[in-house]
Parts: sequence; C-alpha cells; structure tokens
Amino acid sequence: MAPQHRRVRARGMAVGAAAVVVSAALAAGPAAGAVRTDDLRPAAPAPDGPVVTPTAPVVPVTPAVPAPPKALDVPDAPVVGFPSVPVPAPPVSLRDIPAFGAFLASDARGVARMGQLSRWLGGAEMRVGHTYLPGNHWSDIEGDIGFLESWARWRNAGDDRMLVLNVPMQERNEEGVPDHEVRQLLRRGAAGEFDHHFRALAERLVELKVPDTVLVLGWEMNGVTYTHRCGPDPESWKKYWNRIVKTMRAVPGQEFRFDFTPSRGRDAVPWTECYPGDDTVDIIGMDSYDQPAGRSFDEQVKEPYGLQAHVDFAKAHGKPISYPEWGLFRNGDNPEYMRRMLAWIDRHKPLYNTLTDYCPHGVWQCDDNPDSSRVYKSVLFGRTHEEEPDTTPQTPAPTPAPTTPETPLPPENCSPLDLGQWVEYWLGGRLCLRFDWWSRTR
Repeated sequence: MAPQHRRVRARGMAVGAAAVVVSAALAAGPAAGAVRTDDLRPAAPAPDGPVVTPTAPVVPVTPAVPAPPKALDVPDAPVVGFPSVPVPAPPVSLRDIPAFGAFLASDARGVARMGQLSRWLGGAEMRVGHTYLPGNHWSDIEGDIGFLESWARWRNAGDDRMLVLNVPMQERNEEGVPDHEVRQLLRRGAAGEFDHHFRALAERLVELKVPDTVLVLGWEMNGVTYTHRCGPDPESWKKYWNRIVKTMRAVPGQEFRFDFTPSRGRDAVPWTECYPGDDTVDIIGMDSYDQPAGRSFDEQVKEPYGLQAHVDFAKAHGKPISYPEWGLFRNGDNPEYMRRMLAWIDRHKPLYNTLTDYCPHGVWQCDDNPDSSRVYKSVLFGRTHEEEPDTTPQTPAPTPAPTTPETPLPPENCSPLDLGQWVEYWLGGRLCLRFDWWSRTR
C-alpha cells in the first residue's frame, strides 16, 4: 500500500496564509472546469510557486528538493515551499525512462496494434516489440514462421527499436510432457543433439536483418507448464542452455542478447538453481503477474525469489534486469498493483518491460480492468525516448521497508499543510509551515 504520511493541521494565521497561496495557485491553473484524470499526462514537478505576501504576518517557508515526476493518482507528493526567487525543477533525463512495449499478439496483428496502442497512449513511443515462437514443432523453433518477417520490418523501421523473441527449448512445449521424458530430453540437449535447430534460428534472424534480437530462451523454467522446464534435471538444463547460446553466438553476424527469465517466486524449483552462468546470460528477467489471490505488492517484493531478490541477484551478477511479461491476474482490476508495479519499473530501470495485454492481464485490449487502465495510461501517456537507454548493469537502490515513506521528510520544525490532493497537484506539492517563524522575525 502507499506509505501513509503524517499530516498536521495548522491553525490561526497559518490557515489564512495557506488560503492566500491556494487561491493564487488555482488562479494560475491551465484551464477552468473539470479535468479527466485518465487523459492527463504525468505531471512534471512544478517550479516553486510565486512569492505571496499575505495580510497576516509573513510565514516563512522552507523549500524542499524537487522530486521526480509522478502520475497524478499517486498521492505522495513532495513538500515544497515558496522562496523569494523561483527555482525551476530539474528536467527528467530521457535516459532514465525505461524502454517499454506490450505483447499484443504473436503474429502480424501484434505488429499492427503497436501503432494503435501508441496512439491510445498519446503518441508514447513503443520501442519494444515482443513476440513468441510457437514451439509445437522443431520447424517453429528454427524460425520457419511467416510473421517473423513482419516483426523484422517493424524492428528495422527505427534504429532505436528492440525486438524481443521468446524461444522454446523443446518442441511439444505445452503438451504436458511428463518429468521423466523431460529429463531425457534435457540430457539429449546437453549432449548437443538439438544444436542444429538453434543454429538454423540464428541464421534465420541474421538473414532477416535482426541480429540484435533479445532472445528470452526457455522462459519460466522454474515452473511446471513447459517441456523446457528446469526442475526434472537442473544440471542438464544449464548445460543445454549453454550449448544453445554458444551455438547461436557462433553464427556470423549475430549480436544476440540472451535473457534468463524465470517466473516470480519459488514456483516448482528455486530459479537460482537453474541459472546457467554469467558467460551465457546477458539479461536477467522476471515474469511477474499479480498473483496469487490476496497477495499484496509488498509481499510480491519481499517473498523468497520475488521482485527484490531478482533485483539483488542481477546486481550481484552485474546484469541489467527486464520484465518480459507482467500484468494483472488473480486479483482482478487492481489499480494499486498497476501503480506500484509501474513505480517499481521506474525506480529500478530495467533494460525493457512489456505488459501482457490481453484478458485477464491487460489494460488496452481488455475491458475488464478499467481502473488499472486509467493508471497505466496516466503514467505512460506521451512518453518518448530520444536517446538509447543505458544498458550497463544497473545498481538499484535497496527497497525501503513498507513503513518507510518514499517521499522526502519535511524539514526540521516544519509541518506540511493538508490542502487536499487536487490543490497539491496544482501547487506542485505540499506547502510547509515552519513552527519557528515568530522567533525568526523578531
């Protein structure tokens, strides 16, 4: 849940001074009348406001350091004051905006929907296209799929675009193959029996002029869904992964990056037991949906092998992180999860993230989640990227305990005034009243 902030009501002359400030700020607003929050772009921190000379004795206020921009529906705004010389807030570096996209469909329909989703988001730049190889037959895994050509054209239409491709490690990948058979397949793969299939895929991608594709190889290996799962024989799984990567990297012209992506939590086996090593992993991802039912976002962060463990593990191994799949699930239309997950992404700066946008997970192609849709749209509306993202390994700050406020504390001897969320939005933050104003003016 959002941190609870201590609020102290000022009395007497403080109330009169605050009222003057509020009136001046609202009078300077961009327009009169109702404002639709789902059509607003995220508000950048407003510059410190004008100097106000109230009729009551002057109440000195202390300016606070401006905070980064936040979505309108996030109530924890920074404490701000009104110095004699207005100081504009520093601009947000475009390098700090994580590259994002969405999974909209595997085939050419997904390509067409990229532009439609961008328009819905006010022209936000969808730099990441995400699709999957089927995995029914080895020919699928070799890239003998027509829609790859459509995605390759989309990728090559912009130098700063990124194509993310999920690659199964076995055919019959979703057919419920039993553990004993999976174990034998993993051992055969570790011995090199399937190398030629992945060499063919690498050659296909180079031929399509997408040699820098991000390959999410054997995703969610810590679960029970896929034939390429790790649990039946983790040691053979790791050897098999390493063979695939070395085989594909040996193809001339390739620039692939390999993304090791488990599902959040322990699942069938701890995903750390499947990690194949730093030499063959370029990115450490995580698929993270809002589940199981009743689990809060804080629990998703702190659980064993959860979001914080993922960030810490990647940092320890010097790798950037990613979120190839994330979205709503077992807790229905959950705007709190959406707000918190977007804030988590902004804080930890993954190389990329792609929302899974179909029911029950999505917010654009799914009408079941209107509240979460408004949050997603308000946060990402109009975002653009004019620079390449920083792909060096990230060093995320540790996540504070849930009881620790995420916003700056008020200065000593200073109390924030509770003026309401909308007034604070127009002011650009909270007004801070010093307790020692009388002694300073004597």
